[in-house]
Amino acid sequence: MEKTAKGGTVHIKLYVNMYVNATMSSFLIAGQVQLDSRPALTTADGNQNITEVDALDTRQTLDLVEQYKMNHQRRGVALIFNHEHFFWHLMLPERRGTTADKNNLTCSLTHLGFEVRCFDDLKAEDMLEKIYDASAEDHSDADCFVCVILSHGEDDHVFAYDAQIKIETITSMFRGDRCQSLAGKPKIFIIQACRGDKHDDPVVVRDLVDGAEDESLASETEVDAASVYTLPAGADFLMCYSVAQGYFSHRDTLNGSWYIQDLCEALKRHGSSLEFTELLTVVNRKVSHRKVDRCKDRNAIGKKQIPCFASMLTKKLYFHPKSK
Repeated sequence: MEKTAKGGTVHIKLYVNMYVNATMSSFLIAGQVQLDSRPALTTADGNQNITEVDALDTRQTLDLVEQYKMNHQRRGVALIFNHEHFFWHLMLPERRGTTADKNNLTCSLTHLGFEVRCFDDLKAEDMLEKIYDASAEDHSDADCFVCVILSHGEDDHVFAYDAQIKIETITSMFRGDRCQSLAGKPKIFIIQACRGDKHDDPVVVRDLVDGAEDESLASETEVDAASVYTLPAGADFLMCYSVAQGYFSHRDTLNGSWYIQDLCEALKRHGSSLEFTELLTVVNRKVSHRKVDRCKDRNAIGKKQIPCFASMLTKKLYFHPKSK
């Protein structure tokens, strides 16, 4: 099916044919831990370097406190693609608990001033259309842009309802040369999906004291699979992953994924005051203190998780409250 977008001829099917890989192999069986991941490799031209000359008094200096301009009329758009159910032929288990993640993120991002748009169980073609439409909007009066994907994943793809989508396909639509109204502004992508098929084992740290855990005894832990290692080449991207490369990402079947739970809690407490990459470091620490207590996969009991983020930001990022 070929669709034409309003206001111009845009062949969405072209994106699907070029980028959607509906490979039907290496899928997880229901009841097993799911993986949510994407590798975060650096790019040669991802960050702006300073060129120096071999001469005296010609060295450039950086303003270490320079911040992104966050006083535009709008905070910006935040897309949330929530995937709980999948086409039966993919043989992917339902992602129980993901609705809690969606609701938690909607509340947190709305509180920060974002215009949140949620989409549930979209087909690949429809998901790409929504993303393209967002990239084609005028963001001139917006501070930044956020895109959240809650799904299964594999290699450098995430799953829509009926097929895989390459992560680079999504991020490339927002490069400065393709979405000029977001050029020089933060573009944040949050991926809740696995990044491999390994469990992270616990290690003993002699000077570490763990706090009390508050996980529900009535819940179980599952995994959201995805392995994503492609990063956009443009500046001002921030890629936030629920787990480090190569490992499972865990999701509580009642309360939502570990990563989204702790991210939203950090946003609630520090979202309007703490520099955003520092906030992500706090989230890394909170998630690292968790461990699997209840899971259908007995091999997962006691296993750990550590999120990560890859920053191509060029300034400090704060979400200070907007003046009324």
